[in-house]
Amino acid sequence: MTEQTTWSQRFESALHPAIAGFNASIGFDIELIEYDLTGSVAHAKMLAHTGIISADEAEQLVQGLEQIRSEYRQGKFNPGIDAEDVHFAVERRLTEIVGDVGKKLHTARSRNDQVGTDTRLYLRDKITQIRTQLRDMQGVLLNLAQSHVETLIPGYTHLQRAQPLSLAHHLLAYWEMLQRDWQRLGEIYPRVNISPLGCGALAGTTFPIDRHYSASVLEFGDVYHNSLDGVSDRDFAIEFLTAASLIMVHLSRLSEEIILWASQEFGFVTLKDNCSTGSSIMPQKKNPDVPELVRGKTGRVFGHLQAMLVLMKGLPLAYNKDLQEDKEALFDSVKTVKGCLEAMTILLREGLEFCPERLASAVTEDFSNATDVADYLATKGVPFREAYNLVGKVVRTCLGAGKLLKDLTLPEWKEIHPAFEEDIYDAIAPTQVVSARNSYGGTGFDQVRRALAEAQERMVNGSNVETRHGPSGSM
Repeated sequence: MTEQTTWSQRFESALHPAIAGFNASIGFDIELIEYDLTGSVAHAKMLAHTGIISADEAEQLVQGLEQIRSEYRQGKFNPGIDAEDVHFAVERRLTEIVGDVGKKLHTARSRNDQVGTDTRLYLRDKITQIRTQLRDMQGVLLNLAQSHVETLIPGYTHLQRAQPLSLAHHLLAYWEMLQRDWQRLGEIYPRVNISPLGCGALAGTTFPIDRHYSASVLEFGDVYHNSLDGVSDRDFAIEFLTAASLIMVHLSRLSEEIILWASQEFGFVTLKDNCSTGSSIMPQKKNPDVPELVRGKTGRVFGHLQAMLVLMKGLPLAYNKDLQEDKEALFDSVKTVKGCLEAMTILLREGLEFCPERLASAVTEDFSNATDVADYLATKGVPFREAYNLVGKVVRTCLGAGKLLKDLTLPEWKEIHPAFEEDIYDAIAPTQVVSARNSYGGTGFDQVRRALAEAQERMVNGSNVETRHGPSGSM
């Protein structure tokens, strides 16, 4: 098929070269080639199964398609812009290999249902890969947390010191975020895993096809029940981009904290040389490139989600050329999420070290134990709101005197309220402040150890959606 014969005899001349370039998608949809080959193998088998073509013709088609797969993997098949898109590139090469029987492959199929099939095969494969990456990062977070159950870190609200925490508890908060990401992708997967193959251009086909057969060969969980919906639906892509955006939100939040922690002002972590760079002019600098890049790349994925929503909002049924624009957004989002997950996992596993001495010092330099003073009085029968107001005045007085709560003498405590006893010093010690928060889900050390055990169990036994598919060959 040359450019002149791509279309029917309805057309008398080829596209203007500039329009051909503008129209072509081969530059990016070549990403789908293995999925296109896999879908075409299933379609050929279905055509033979229903008697539309002979078994011998189907075998020739399958062998030809697998030869193209081999050529592509060896770098010998590199279609150019004259092919327009990956589908025509494959069909043209197939015809070169098997002759006229290659022209039968497109029987009872349109590029509209073909590209929808390819995209779903691609995305379900990438969802599987990303879920595996999420599990890897969760495992690294668990290992870090297990090493830092009794390491203390200041906890913040409004970026102001609030209450001390177990560092493990802080890390497990991100584990929970990634767990939701893992679950979310698993929930989206069944809606990705629906076959549009056989919907045709928009109205189905007159040929006696068996859509359920081809869906079974491709291990799809279901088929689209409406052909118009089948070729025009991109909800699954929008859902994925939403999930991808939330993954990036979580990675970006962690990145921001690491950037702060690595600063001299915080000094909570030290970045290793294998995950940081220097300055071209300031020799003392060590820059947190990985978390900064992750934070920056987050906007790309957000933008792709917004672009997809705008793309779809005004499209009439069924297929429109606008939908060609879904692929670059999808491909780049997949690449960005996968790259950021890989980089952040490496950073956490081998690119930074927490500074326990600095962390221990940090939790003794503030009034984050003030709530515990109020709680102490409440356990002595003082109404909490009264205790709360009383401690607020104490903090104000200490600030004026340049003291911390731990610096007050027992007579000074008793002057504040007679209920204070010697045990107030134990009650406001950072380790006790953390340990005492033993409510379910709290930062108390016993609760954190329980949470670690539960997290490990949830990773091993958590409900999963079967996602074993890939483009490794014909199915």
